[in-house]
Amino acid sequence: MSIVYDFKENIKKDDLDGISNIINSGGLVVFPTETVYGIGADATNSNAVKKIFIAKGRPQDNPLIVHISNLEMLDKYTCGINSIEKKLIDNFWPGPLTIIVKSKNNLSTYVTAGLDTVGVRMPDNDIALNIIEASKRPIAAPSANISGKPSGTNLSDIFEELNNKVDVFVDGGNTNIGIESTVVKVENGVVNILRPGKISLEDIKNIGLNVKLDKHIFKDVKDGEKVESPGMKHRHYAPSTKAILVDFDSDKIMLDKIKEYKEKNDKNIGIICYKEHEEYLKSIGFKTIVMGGKNDLLEISRNIFSLIRSIDKYKFDECLIEGVKKQYIGTAIMNRLIRACGYNIL
Repeated sequence: MSIVYDFKENIKKDDLDGISNIINSGGLVVFPTETVYGIGADATNSNAVKKIFIAKGRPQDNPLIVHISNLEMLDKYTCGINSIEKKLIDNFWPGPLTIIVKSKNNLSTYVTAGLDTVGVRMPDNDIALNIIEASKRPIAAPSANISGKPSGTNLSDIFEELNNKVDVFVDGGNTNIGIESTVVKVENGVVNILRPGKISLEDIKNIGLNVKLDKHIFKDVKDGEKVESPGMKHRHYAPSTKAILVDFDSDKIMLDKIKEYKEKNDKNIGIICYKEHEEYLKSIGFKTIVMGGKNDLLEISRNIFSLIRSIDKYKFDECLIEGVKKQYIGTAIMNRLIRACGYNIL
């Protein structure tokens, strides 16, 4: 049985010392960040990092993000930053932004998936920062979940699947954002968003930088292609139940298409929907799961992974999921939904 420390109300120093000892001795710790929960290990210890891949069942060609607590760590483990990367750091760290930079090769090659680059971020979460600081180690930490399943945004969602596979769980309550960090790489003076998150294309434009979305944001990566960011390759965020994304700009068209789909299918079909659509969808025979208000994208981002996890509990034959506008954090939500639905789009 894994140990559970409760840090929801306050960070306990004695427990923190125990957690840092586990990290330093090559153990695994599940801990909260502002985005999702992570499974953390000493990023310089290959034996420890290998345990992450085993615990998650994660393919080893999928690189890990390294979490740091200060800029001295950035200098120690990377080859430095350019002026654009400095501007990103000045504006968005600590926070949900991962920057791909050249590695000094003093991290485990399991972290970098054999690449000469590494994704680094400084989380905006006191528990995470205290664990890194107490351990005096950069912590490699992918999302806390079995690979392919939705990331964990609270401990209750992920405890059973990871119990006995890690040494310690740190309970910090629900995470604030609910989807993983934005991952960027600066190339030829342009910020390329490899994985969207709360720090959006619009946010980066607003600080005066040139920015674009990577071509794989809404497309699958081909077998054999190397990727520099987690979340771009392999099956991600998916329930066992078949999920279908409903993606139309007009509410009227979307609801008409949903009704038409229901009428044509003699199946037990559920739907994850906007709060504003719940009553209508119930009236035409759907079992509804409410994601939040249509215009509250942050509420939806906080809820979406837990709701996707809940689909399987209902024993639906299929589940439809209403899409959101691809702007600000909505771009990140749609990226996760498309992958959760296995590119099944109505």
